[in-house]
Amino acid sequence: MDQAKKKEKVQKHKEQIEKIMSEMKCSKNFRCYESGFKILGKAEDIHIESFVKCLEAKAWECEFAFAFGSEYFCKCPLRIYILKNLGK
Repeated sequence: MDQAKKKEKVQKHKEQIEKIMSEMKCSKNFRCYESGFKILGKAEDIHIESFVKCLEAKAWECEFAFAFGSEYFCKCPLRIYILKNLGK
């Protein structure tokens, strides 16, 4: 991928991330974004569009977590976007 296309792709991700952030509230003050996505809750893409599997030890403490059976899932729009589009 050439530099221009790579730069365009990065810009599109940035715009989408900013849009997502503008449409939600985060009790953690978007620390994932502020850290450059270095501080992220552990999650796994289970190939369902609207949520990801939460792998955090204390998942129940997060406002975006919900239980289904013995598993916890994350419905944070930003975390979902980061995992599904940035692979983090």
